[in-house]
Amino acid sequence: MKSQRRVAIMNILKRTRVHSQEQLRELLQAEGIDVTQATLSRDMRELQLAKLADPEGGSYYAPAPNGNSIAPPLDQMLPALMLSLEGVGPLLIVKTPAGSAMMLGSAFDRQQWPDVVGCVAGDDTLLIIARSERARRGLAAKLKELAGVAP
Repeated sequence: MKSQRRVAIMNILKRTRVHSQEQLRELLQAEGIDVTQATLSRDMRELQLAKLADPEGGSYYAPAPNGNSIAPPLDQMLPALMLSLEGVGPLLIVKTPAGSAMMLGSAFDRQQWPDVVGCVAGDDTLLIIARSERARRGLAAKLKELAGVAP
C-alpha cells in the first residue's frame, strides 16, 4: 500500500500544483487513498519533495529539483503495480495501472540487470527488451518472484 500511495503522490504532483499537505491528502482521498497527516508528511519527506516558489504567488510541492527524490525499490513496487506479464521472443510486456508504467520502468532501470538491453514505458505498459528469449524467460521468472506471483 505504501508504494502504491507514493506512486499516486508522484502522479498527482505531475499533473497538479499542490499548495498544501491538506490539498494533497484530499486529492489522494479522491483517488480512494485514505492517509493520515502524519503518514503523508513522512511520505513527502522520504520522497524528498521540495516546496518551490510559485511564480503566481505562494508555493507548491514538487519532486526535488536535483532529481534526487527517493523512489520505492522495484521489489516494493511490483506487488502493487504489476497487473500482468507476457512475453514473446526477447520482449517482455508488463501491464500496470494507468500512470504507473514510468515509475515502475525507472525502478526497473535502476536494477541494471546485464540481461536487459533496455525498457520503454508508456502510461500503463512497460516494454522490457532482453538480450535473448532465454534471458526474457529468466527475467519473467525473477519479476514474478519479486511480485509474489506464482510461476
